[in-house]
Amino acid sequence: MAKKVENTAAVKETSRLQIKYKEEVVPALMKTFGYSTVMQVPKLDKIVLNMRFGDIKDNSKSMQLATAELEKIAGQKAVATMAKKSVANFKVREGQQVGVMVTLRRDKMWNFLDKLISIALPRVRDFKGVSDKSFDGRGNYTLGIKEQLIFPEIAYDQIEKVRGFDCCVTTTANTDEEAKELLRLLGVPFVK
Repeated sequence: MAKKVENTAAVKETSRLQIKYKEEVVPALMKTFGYSTVMQVPKLDKIVLNMRFGDIKDNSKSMQLATAELEKIAGQKAVATMAKKSVANFKVREGQQVGVMVTLRRDKMWNFLDKLISIALPRVRDFKGVSDKSFDGRGNYTLGIKEQLIFPEIAYDQIEKVRGFDCCVTTTANTDEEAKELLRLLGVPFVK
């Protein structure tokens, strides 16, 4: 007799922020902006984390440590970014590594945004909220994070230097008002 093989595929887990988006944010945006279908409602497309190596671009050990820290925060492997042209004043040659970046999509994107909103941003010293003036005119939001220590994955004793990075949230919104309302309903604490 042949044994029946059970399907042991991992059950896809949905983050609590993704559930909040489907159950609360979509109906609220449809009511506010008068969308006729759910497909018109703006959603998150991706989150890009970008760290530049200004002062340490010649020190390979420091670059490896900074890359490892960004990978810990993102939970995904980082990609090196190279200089597109040479600039003598900055001692940069074409093709030289000048930074690293990580693009988060789907579940990792939702988990990172949830961690940023609920854990990391409240740990910022004297935090009053994030600026609502960092939209690009096409519905994308950029946030500068000054120190990597606000994330729980980074231990204070093990860092070489306090470094910051950029976090760009790309949405499918057509205007900044739609994107701002989307992020506000998801829980991004804008300055009042």
